[in-house]
Amino acid sequence: MSSSTTWIHDAVIYQIYPRSFADGNGDGIGDLAGIRARLGYLKTLGVDAIWFSPWYVSPMADAGYDVADYRDIDPLFGSLAEAETLIAEAHGLGLKVIVDIVPNHCSSAHPLFQAALRDPAAPERDLFYFRDNPANEWSSHFGGPAWSQAPDGSWYLHMFAPEQPDWNWDHPRVREEFDATLRFWLDRGVDGFRIDVADHLVKDLSAMDGYRNQEGVHEIYREWRKVAESYPQKGIFVGELWDPDPVSFARYLRPDELHTGFNFAFLACPWDAAMMREVITLTLSTHQPINAPATWVLSNHDVVRHVTRYGRPDTGHNFLPLLDGPPADLALGTRRARAAALLMLALPGCAYVYQGEELGLPEVEDLPTHVLQDPRWVRSGYTDRGRDGCRVPLPWSGTNPPFGFGPAGSTPWLPQPESWAKLTAEAQEDDPGSMLSLYRAALRLRRTLDGGPLEWLDSPEGVLAFKRGHHTCIINLSAETLPLDGDEHVLLKSIDEPGLPPDAAVWVKERVA
Repeated sequence: MSSSTTWIHDAVIYQIYPRSFADGNGDGIGDLAGIRARLGYLKTLGVDAIWFSPWYVSPMADAGYDVADYRDIDPLFGSLAEAETLIAEAHGLGLKVIVDIVPNHCSSAHPLFQAALRDPAAPERDLFYFRDNPANEWSSHFGGPAWSQAPDGSWYLHMFAPEQPDWNWDHPRVREEFDATLRFWLDRGVDGFRIDVADHLVKDLSAMDGYRNQEGVHEIYREWRKVAESYPQKGIFVGELWDPDPVSFARYLRPDELHTGFNFAFLACPWDAAMMREVITLTLSTHQPINAPATWVLSNHDVVRHVTRYGRPDTGHNFLPLLDGPPADLALGTRRARAAALLMLALPGCAYVYQGEELGLPEVEDLPTHVLQDPRWVRSGYTDRGRDGCRVPLPWSGTNPPFGFGPAGSTPWLPQPESWAKLTAEAQEDDPGSMLSLYRAALRLRRTLDGGPLEWLDSPEGVLAFKRGHHTCIINLSAETLPLDGDEHVLLKSIDEPGLPPDAAVWVKERVA
C-alpha cells in the first residue's frame, strides 16, 4: 500500500449524513453551510476524516442515493463552489475527506436514462438493462419486483427503487463516465470514496443471485485503483460489502483493488462475548494475509442505531421489518453502547462513527407515518418503516426542537423527540460522564495506545480481554462484576463504578516498575 494511504490503517472516520447534520439556511434540511459551521466540533471530537453521504444533484427518491448528476451538488445542500471550500477547510483542520459514490444505479432523472426512455432505438438504452420482458424474478432490495415497465412497454432493471435504474457495467461508456467522475472529485482534493453496494456492479441475469459478487467487478476496481494512484493524494476506497463469506470478501481487498471494506459482521453481532470474539478473530484473520486494515462500525444511515439495538431482547441486526415487541431499554442500550465504543476503538484497524452516536442518540421509533420518506415504507406495502428513524436531524443545543439543528423557528425535515434535550452536544459538553465526553476521551487516548497485533487473554466466561503491547481492553458482557487487577493503571472506563460491572469496558496500561 502506498505510504500516502497508510493513514487509513488506523483512522477514525466520521460519517455525515448531510440532510441531518446541521441546517445553515433554515429550510429544515442540513446543508454544506451547516457542516462548515460545525467542522470545529469534529476537530475537537478527535476524528481523522469525514465521509459524506451523497450530496449530488438528485430528485431525492432515496435521499440522494438516486443521483442525477455525479459532478455537481444538489441545491438543497449548496453549490459546487461551497463543496470545494468545505474540502479545503476540512483539510486546513487536518481532516481527510471521503465522498460517497453510487455506481450500481443512478436516478431515473439522469440525462442518460432520460435519453434511453425517449427513444427505444437510442444508444443510451445499452447503458442500462432494458428487456422486452423481465429477464428473471429478482426482487428489489426495497421490496417488490426488480423490474419496472417503461412507457414504451419495455422493462428495465432496478435492484432498489424504480427511480434507481441499474447501470450496465458491461458497456464501456459507463466505465468512462465513472472514470471521469472519480477524476472530477480527485481533482478537487478528496482523499477517497465510499462505494455504495460495491459488490453489485456486474450482473448475470441468468443466475438466481447474479446481481452480486460477479467476477467482472474486480476488473472495475483494479482500474479505479489505477486512477486513484495517479493522483498525489492516492485516494482510498472503502466498499459497502454485505458479504458473509470471508474468502469472497477478502478478494475485494487485494493489493490492487479496494483498500478497505465495511465489516458488517461486527455491526450485526449480538451482545454476546463468544460471538463477539468469533467475529473479531475471523475479521482479523481475513485481513491479515492481504495486509488490509480491518474496519469496525457500530451504526450507519441504513441500520437501527446501536443504543436501541443493544437495549432490545434481540441485540443483533438484520434488515427485517421491526415487529411488535417490548420497547428497547434505552438505559441498558446506552450502557452497552458506551462499552462497545471502547471495544471498537481499541481494535486494530480503522473505525467509523456515525453522526450522533457520539451523543448516544437512540433510534426514533415513533415517527408519524405521514413523515416517513424512506422508499422501503411504500415498497414494503407499509410494513417496513424503513431507515428514517436513524436519520433524524442532530440535536446541537437548546431545550426544544430544532435543538440548534437550524435557526430558531425552523422545522427539521424529520421531527426530533422532545427527550433529546438532554442529549444535545451543548448539554453534554461539560459533563464528564456524558457519551460525548467518553468519545472525546477515547479518541484522544486512542492515539497513545500501543499498536500492533491483538493478543487474546484468558478471561472468565462472558468477558473479553485482549492486549496490544502494554495496553489492555477488557469488556464485561457477563452478569457479574469483575474485579480489576491492582497492578494495572486504568486509563478509561465506560462507566464510573467499582471494578468492572456488567456491560462495561475499560482500557488499562501495565504499570512499569
